[in-house]
Amino acid sequence: MKKWGLIAGLLVASVAVATFVALDHGAPAESNADPNPMNVLPWHIEPLPSGDTQVFGLRLSARPEAASTLGDVQRRWASDFQMAVVAAPGETGSLEAYVETATMGFIIGKLVVTAQLGPQVINGFRERAAKVDYMNSSTRKYRLSPEDQALALRAPILALAFIPQANLDEDIVKARFGMPAERVRSNAHAEHWLYPDKGLGITLDSEGKELLQYVAPAQFMRLREPLRTPAKVQ
Repeated sequence: MKKWGLIAGLLVASVAVATFVALDHGAPAESNADPNPMNVLPWHIEPLPSGDTQVFGLRLSARPEAASTLGDVQRRWASDFQMAVVAAPGETGSLEAYVETATMGFIIGKLVVTAQLGPQVINGFRERAAKVDYMNSSTRKYRLSPEDQALALRAPILALAFIPQANLDEDIVKARFGMPAERVRSNAHAEHWLYPDKGLGITLDSEGKELLQYVAPAQFMRLREPLRTPAKVQ
């Protein structure tokens, strides 16, 4: 559960306060068919004229009405799709979808999708939860009631987090993603490679699994801001 804690620290604490109206928008006008396998590889980040990006066949946008939805994620991975509100003590939490085994081209890994929702909607989901589980000693997972599931599937995507099964080292990351604009070391074994123009943050961990996080480029500070304290590696 260590890696899920890292995701929560970098994303949940900075979830956007989208209005309830955002849920009234349907999915973007894009095909829901499985995209070309080569176009869903982790390093295939397609810039769009609007400034948004397309990753894993999903659209990331600072505008909720333009972003893909959790329903789009469910259509791609229906057999391995889970959805719940995840909250640490003292936090409202966030609505997240999980795909335990997601195939991205020839790369397999775990996918976590964070939705853009305001705290009032999240609190409602928690209050009406069908079941509450503990992920760690204190973090709770609120499984949505059947009535809330349909509404939740219309929620726009805020961020994607992908943990590949295969290990990534510096040479592979350089070859596939290029040199980062910035590198930040958080401890003796973990370093963050940051790509603002791609909306991408990669955590290389010599003692754990690597983590790839994606947001719309206009929202890159959601990945950078939590790393302000550690010293930068030149």
